[in-house]
Amino acid sequence: MTLRNGKEFLMIPGPTNVPEEILRAMHRPAVDIYEGPLLETTGFCLHGLQRLFRTEGKTYIYAANGHGAWDAALCNTLKRGDKVLVLESGRFALGWGEAANVLDLDIEVLPGAWDKGVDPAHLQERLKQDTAHEIKAILVVQVDTASGVWNDIAALRKAIDAASHPALFMVDTIASLGCMPFEMDAWGVDVALTGSQKGLMCPPGLSFVAAGPKADKAHETAELRTNYTDWTFRQGPEHYQKYCGTPPEHLLFAFHKALDLIFEEGLEKTWHRHALLGEATRRAVAVWAEKGAVDFNITDAHARSNSVTVVRFNEGDVAALRTFTKEVCGVTIGGTIGELSGKGIRIAHMGHVNAVMLLGTLSAIELGFQKLGIPHGRGGVQAAMDYLAGAL
Repeated sequence: MTLRNGKEFLMIPGPTNVPEEILRAMHRPAVDIYEGPLLETTGFCLHGLQRLFRTEGKTYIYAANGHGAWDAALCNTLKRGDKVLVLESGRFALGWGEAANVLDLDIEVLPGAWDKGVDPAHLQERLKQDTAHEIKAILVVQVDTASGVWNDIAALRKAIDAASHPALFMVDTIASLGCMPFEMDAWGVDVALTGSQKGLMCPPGLSFVAAGPKADKAHETAELRTNYTDWTFRQGPEHYQKYCGTPPEHLLFAFHKALDLIFEEGLEKTWHRHALLGEATRRAVAVWAEKGAVDFNITDAHARSNSVTVVRFNEGDVAALRTFTKEVCGVTIGGTIGELSGKGIRIAHMGHVNAVMLLGTLSAIELGFQKLGIPHGRGGVQAAMDYLAGAL
C-alpha cells in the first residue's frame, strides 16, 4: 500500500525544491549574449550576490558546482606549495582540502570532530605556533551537511585576530547562505563561496565567489590561476568575460528570480523562517531521542544548524526508514555520508520550504518509526507544532 500520490517532497540537503516561479523563469528561449536583457541580468545577479554575502567586495559567477568555487577561491589567491589550514568539522572542509592538495598546496588539517563545531581556542593556539606565518589560508565550512554542524564564523575570526595571524580566511557557505546569517565584511571574511542548489533554491549548476580587498591583493601574485577561474579576466570589459565564454543563460534567469523571491521575503525574514523550522525539527528529534534509539549527531545544541539536522541511529534500520518515507509517503529524506554513512538520516529544512512541508516530513518519519518498530518518544511532531504555535 502506498500513500505517495500527490506532490512529492524532496527534503535532502541539496539539491532542494525549486519553486515554480524559478522553473517558469527558465522556460524561455535563449537570448543574445552580447547586448540586451542578459547584460542587465548579469549586473543584477552580481549585485545581488553582494547583498547575500553582505559585502562590498567583488563577486564572480561560475558555471560549476561548489567544487568549482573551491578551485576558484584557491587558484586566484595562492601559490604552489603554500600551506593551507583546513578546519575539520565534517566532510566538506576535508573535501575542500583534498581539492587544494590536487593543486599542489601543502595541506594541514586542524583535527576536529563530526559531532561539534570548530573550537576557536584550538585554532588560535595553532596559529600562535605559526610564528613564521607559513599558513597562507584557513578553510572552513559554515554549515557542513554531512555532520549538521554550524560553525561560528565570527568567533573564528576573533581567534585569528587574537593570534595576529595574516592568513586569508576563506568560508564555504554552500549550505548556509540564504538560510542563516552571514556577514562577510563585518566578520572579516576574505573569500566566501556558495552554490545555487541549496538555500538559493535553484537547480544545480552555478557557484559563486566573493572576494574582499585582502583576497584581491593576494590575487596579484597568485600562481595557480587558470583560464576559466581567473578573476582578472572576469573583470574585463566584455560581457562574455564574466563567464569566460558563453553565459549559462537559463541558470542566470533562474538565479535572478531566486534573488527576487529572497529579497521580496526579506533576507532577515528568510533567516528567521529557517530558524523557526530548524528549531521545530530539533524539538521533534529531542522527543524521538527519549528512548535512546536515535539522537542528534551534534552534541552541542548551539552548534546545530538551521538548514539541516543530522539524526544518528543507535538501533533501527536506517535504509528501511528512508525507503518507507519515500515509497509509502512520498517524502525523500537524506542518508548520512562520510564517516556517518549508513548511521542515520539527514533532514533538510533549507531553501523553498514551509511549515506544511516540514511538518509533513516529520510526520512521515514518525509514522515510519511506528510502522518499523524503531523505538522513539511519542509526540515529536506535536512538539514541533507546539513550538511553532508559541513562536509565531
